[in-house]
Amino acid sequence: MKKLALVTGGTRGIGAAIARKLQEDGFEVVTTFIGRPDAAEAFTKETGIKTYKFDVAYFESCKDAILNIEKDFGRSIDVVINNAGITKDRFLHKMSADEWNAVINTNLNSCFNITRNVIEKMREKKFGRIISISSINGIKGQIGQANYSAAKAGIIGFTKAIAQENANKGITANVIAPGYVGTDMVKKIDPKILEGIVSQIPVARLADPSEIAALASYLSSDLAGFITGATFNINGGQYMQ
Repeated sequence: MKKLALVTGGTRGIGAAIARKLQEDGFEVVTTFIGRPDAAEAFTKETGIKTYKFDVAYFESCKDAILNIEKDFGRSIDVVINNAGITKDRFLHKMSADEWNAVINTNLNSCFNITRNVIEKMREKKFGRIISISSINGIKGQIGQANYSAAKAGIIGFTKAIAQENANKGITANVIAPGYVGTDMVKKIDPKILEGIVSQIPVARLADPSEIAALASYLSSDLAGFITGATFNINGGQYMQ
């Protein structure tokens, strides 16, 4: 039987590339979305990957959706890609509590909301892959992104903790921290600003979403069973640890 993979925010950008790659690898894949139902419908029509609309920022919403997914597919989830995320950029002295909370809830709390609702069954069957998408800005920080940087940094600490808790149950937990990726959102940045961003990247280009997906594919596989608690930087050398 095919393993079942859930990709949050998986109908566009990095998430869509990961979903397609996992499908290519032989996984049964489901994705989530909250906005742009037109994009979700087009994605499903193109790939045959089923999409579920729910807000990953809310625990009960995640709990109900995961129960529905398990019911629809007749089995529990084997692989989780915590990819859903938003930005609400503003200098801290002008940032509202709503802007802070929205980003923390969607980008960080979602990792708990999703993972908490799959981890017990992963432990029971002694297999699981939890891959969470952080960011270069969660490691180095970024002006105007106190909320985003905090959330993405929190993902790394969360992952290290659950990696230790579940290592002896056949479950791995890892982080991918991309730099600037050539998604539709990034490509909409003013060309002069984008040129300045690329000038700071030693390889002198944006990442392709497929490059992020390739690593997610490996970390989801049986071959990656000895890798856990790790953070993988894919940023073209823009920030080196």
